[in-house]
Amino acid sequence: MLFTTKPHPLRELILFVSVVIFMFSLVMISLRSSTQLDYIRDQGILRVATINNPMTYYLERGEAVGFEYELTKAFAQHLGVELELYVSKDLNELFSLLNQRSAHFIAANLLNTDQRLNQLIPGPTYRESAPSVIYRTRQGFKAPKSIEQLYGKAIAILANSSYADILEQIQLEHTELTWEERENQDMIDLLRSVHNNELDFTLIDSYFFNTQRSFFPGLRKAFVLGDTKPISWFLTKSNDTSLLKEMHRFFALEETQTLIETLEARYFSQENPLNFFDTLSFRKHLEERLVPLEPYFKNAANETGFAWELLAALGYQESHWNPDAVSATGVRGIMMLTHAAASEVDVEDRTDPEQSIMGGARYLHQMKRRIPDRIPEPDHTWFALAAYNIGYGHLLDARRLTQQKGKNPDRWEDVRLHLPLLAQERYYSQLRHGYARGHEPVQYVDNIIKYMDILQWELQSNSILEQFGTLPPLSEDSLQDISERVLRNFAPSL
Repeated sequence: MLFTTKPHPLRELILFVSVVIFMFSLVMISLRSSTQLDYIRDQGILRVATINNPMTYYLERGEAVGFEYELTKAFAQHLGVELELYVSKDLNELFSLLNQRSAHFIAANLLNTDQRLNQLIPGPTYRESAPSVIYRTRQGFKAPKSIEQLYGKAIAILANSSYADILEQIQLEHTELTWEERENQDMIDLLRSVHNNELDFTLIDSYFFNTQRSFFPGLRKAFVLGDTKPISWFLTKSNDTSLLKEMHRFFALEETQTLIETLEARYFSQENPLNFFDTLSFRKHLEERLVPLEPYFKNAANETGFAWELLAALGYQESHWNPDAVSATGVRGIMMLTHAAASEVDVEDRTDPEQSIMGGARYLHQMKRRIPDRIPEPDHTWFALAAYNIGYGHLLDARRLTQQKGKNPDRWEDVRLHLPLLAQERYYSQLRHGYARGHEPVQYVDNIIKYMDILQWELQSNSILEQFGTLPPLSEDSLQDISERVLRNFAPSL
């Protein structure tokens, strides 16, 4: 006997509603399903994790600069979104940001090591790198051309670095090769040791060496050790490859390749512009360039209280009194103001000599007002000049570091010794404002003092020439005498 049951109306209704909801959900999912790239564009923000060092991102005169910063900013513009940068102090924090999905990818000049390739997905290769043998040029010391020429030499590398793996592999065939692994040091320490003839050789990444070589003019690259490895951005492993594919499209563009070449030249091939100090060129420019600018310097001096000769020396250090000067990072004009600095001091056209000189004087005055009143002259002004060059935040870091080292943070001679430490990872990683080219403000202030000396000498010489018809020669002794007089004479008006 066959039994049947009559469907319950309520049960049928529930089933029908469930089917409708399910079908509606499928439709909505299909409509709303979006890729990671779609989500980024919808949100209007690209989140990128990087690290604070000279290869990637740092602050220069208070503005963000760096190879990775500019390249990721261009990628964000390509996507039509804003760049949101997460700056890490070390690699552990960097990878945590990616693993926690706080960042969409990492851009930090990272090599494609086996460990990273096992855990992450690399983006397009935009550079290759390998460690180079670094040596110092000196009389009787020839550049090595082979591994055999490293036998018996004083060689040091960073402890726990990939360089040790490379040397260990080489040592299998070259058993006479020896080296030392140094704890609690960084690459700047090793470069300095080679420069000071405490070491014969070290191994340094070629691109990093290019960012620092102008501060160690006696150092050179000999040859490359080991195989080159690609460098790329890194993403988390995922079935969603939309962002990765867009990266490849971006890097394939001709304008992107041109940008990379420009950034390579800007950050890894440039010489330190602060090394120049040419007395003959300065004296020539006095006649050709300073004369029409002198009224502007004097007007700026009257407004701000500085000696006009100081402002003129500052302008020469910045641009050689060239109103059309432009740096690699976009500062421009006689006083080389950034966009932000120009805005602060009401400069609309940075290439206009009168506006630039007045703006530079006002900006220096702002820096000077931030220096504690207890600091006497001329140190008070040397600090202001250093802040003009490197940024007030980095100067504060250097003064704090000077105090930590047991020296006087209110004394320029003590702080100038510690400013270069801002370029060393074990120091800048612990400082509030991070990495800075700390050698530069030291050379910067030294050069301005020298230019003031020569300018004072020329003014005195012209007066003597008008009175007696003869011009005294310019010698080191006379420069020293003038330097002492300049420090005395300028200090009251600074």
